[in-house]
Amino acid sequence: MGWYVTHMSGTHTTVMGDRGRLVVPAELRAYAGLLPGTQVTLIESADGIVLLTRDQLKRMVRRDLSGVDLVADLLSDRRRAAASDDARTDTTADTTADAATGADDDDESHG
Repeated sequence: MGWYVTHMSGTHTTVMGDRGRLVVPAELRAYAGLLPGTQVTLIESADGIVLLTRDQLKRMVRRDLSGVDLVADLLSDRRRAAASDDARTDTTADTTADAATGADDDDESHG
């Protein structure tokens, strides 16, 4: 079930004006605490557009990130990248050393 099942108390219809303006119905403005000058964020989603106030957006992000250890995730990603770089460096060094050894052997046999 999505966010709309528990939080949606009604469906409100409005028409976009010629300048792209939307009028939020008074009942919804009162319910959401939208006052003149309230800054809102529009979020594109696969299912449509979501309109949130700054406080609603902060609550949503905090809820979505609760229990997530971003620092541990970042460190883990960095360690994997470093290990991958080290493995590539080791392989390159081995290949370079083999090539140098092979070149010396070739020089001695022709010399």
